[in-house]
Amino acid sequence: MDVAQQRSQTLARLPRLGFGGAAVGNLYAAVSDAQARAVIDAALAAGIRYFDTAPHYGFGLSETRHGEALAGREVMISTKVGRVLEPVAFPARDRHGFVDAAPFEPVFDYSYDGVMRSFEASLQRLQRDRVDILLAHDLGRDTHGEAHASHMRAFLDGGYKAMRELKDAGAAGAIGLGVNEQAVCDEALDHADLDVFLLAGRYTLLEQTALDGFLPRCEQRGVKIIVGGPFNSGALVETPGGGPIHYNYAPADAGIVARVERLRRVCAAHGVPLAAAALQFPLAHPAVASVIPGMASPAQVADAVAWMEAPLPAALWNDLRAEGLLHPGAPTPASRAAA
Repeated sequence: MDVAQQRSQTLARLPRLGFGGAAVGNLYAAVSDAQARAVIDAALAAGIRYFDTAPHYGFGLSETRHGEALAGREVMISTKVGRVLEPVAFPARDRHGFVDAAPFEPVFDYSYDGVMRSFEASLQRLQRDRVDILLAHDLGRDTHGEAHASHMRAFLDGGYKAMRELKDAGAAGAIGLGVNEQAVCDEALDHADLDVFLLAGRYTLLEQTALDGFLPRCEQRGVKIIVGGPFNSGALVETPGGGPIHYNYAPADAGIVARVERLRRVCAAHGVPLAAAALQFPLAHPAVASVIPGMASPAQVADAVAWMEAPLPAALWNDLRAEGLLHPGAPTPASRAAA
């Protein structure tokens, strides 16, 4: 099988609903080994067969837990490179948003050697000899500021070459970026032949500027999108009265809160959970292959499956568009079904 066929077959197998693995790396709250195993087992029992993780999630903890829970299972796994984990003797309890994580410090390294080191360590933790998708993690100007240019150079001159070699050798089925920033995806496409982007929070029911050039470009190039953060850090699933609405990993401003409430009102008028509309909406775009909400408990797995299967009337999308809550060019599940 040549490389193009390998890429096509890998991405064609991506299911509509996948599992975001940051929570089982103790993102924002400590999760026991037993709790992590229970949520991954619940995902398997629900029919989920795609799991995304990264060395950064709990500094190896998420990958280790995935490796133990998924050993011998026929599933798709994506992980990431771009950081190497350096041991620390006395780690703080809460570091980079992860609580009671493994005793390592993540250090950005997009070089050839750094990517190879990271990948080999990931395979050991995952108990596998290959991964389906390998992603360069957290490139971008918003993340790195003035250091962005040097990190991008290191990636294009070294890390990207390493990822291409791993793909050519069959150790990775497809390669791309796993990021929160759309601009860096466009920049990478100017210089690299990539298969897929895991783009978190940038094409959702709340935020659709990716339709202005980026998604059409991906469609034209045959590049697939995995939508991470389909609830925009919880904004599209948090309930009124349950505390502050979050967006982009922080409390949302008044404009976002007001827009979320307008979305909620239109969905409620059709008897539809806002979260169901949020989860299904991105999949209507032909470039989007999968959505991967974070799941921290068996109950959240059950919710995600129910929201994915919830019937959504065509009139819902018509009303959202009439209210100015959908980009004029946004395809919807109803328009996709009609086509």
